[in-house]
Amino acid sequence: MIANMNQDDLKKQVAQAAKDEVLKRMPKGQYLGIGTGSTANWFIDLLAPHRDHFAGVVSSSLASTERLIKLGFHVVDANQLPEAVQAQTHPLPIYVDGADEIDPQGHMIKGGGGALTREKIIASMAKEFICICDESKQVNTLGQFPLPIEIIPLAESAVRQQLQPLGGKAVLRLNKSGKREGQAFLTDNGAWILDVHGLQIKDPIQMERDFNQIAGVICVGLFAQRKADLLLVGGKQGVGSITFS
Repeated sequence: MIANMNQDDLKKQVAQAAKDEVLKRMPKGQYLGIGTGSTANWFIDLLAPHRDHFAGVVSSSLASTERLIKLGFHVVDANQLPEAVQAQTHPLPIYVDGADEIDPQGHMIKGGGGALTREKIIASMAKEFICICDESKQVNTLGQFPLPIEIIPLAESAVRQQLQPLGGKAVLRLNKSGKREGQAFLTDNGAWILDVHGLQIKDPIQMERDFNQIAGVICVGLFAQRKADLLLVGGKQGVGSITFS
């Protein structure tokens, strides 16, 4: 047992395990997908000494891209991968990212940092999704964490109306600081986010389908149809590993 570990320690611990796992699984000269958030930041920092192992990395957000470039990684836009790589069923062998919640089946809520759409795109390109998080993110039923939905600003009112029968309370995400404090949070795509509170998501796959059918919704932060393949979870007993079928 590892005593006196705070949440940051747990994130660093699981990021270290993810670094080891990626270097073990990926031969040199391939492209790696990297996500967004505090745990992903630890992963980026710890992977930096091994950046030359990869032909390049594909990032899910402007924030991660900036961090990667500062640390000397070769960052490639998903559309700029070599043609031979793009032609593969899964251009990226592995995508590594965190989660705001993950259930026992590997379904996740993501998007607390606002990068859900780009995260879902890159996850869809990856043969394997390695989720990294601390044990506080494990839940039996998704929904305690507000479900992010990225929307076209014009559609806010219409989307709210469509969400009402599905349950939960939709709240427009606002900037909490900076020049745009109190104004609508803008994603890297120039869109808004509605955070839906009070859901109990018993069928994540069906709910993802339902929300995706609402006009004006760009992406919902349910990662159920493309769930995690491997969970590395940091706890006070060390790093646990769960494989999902």
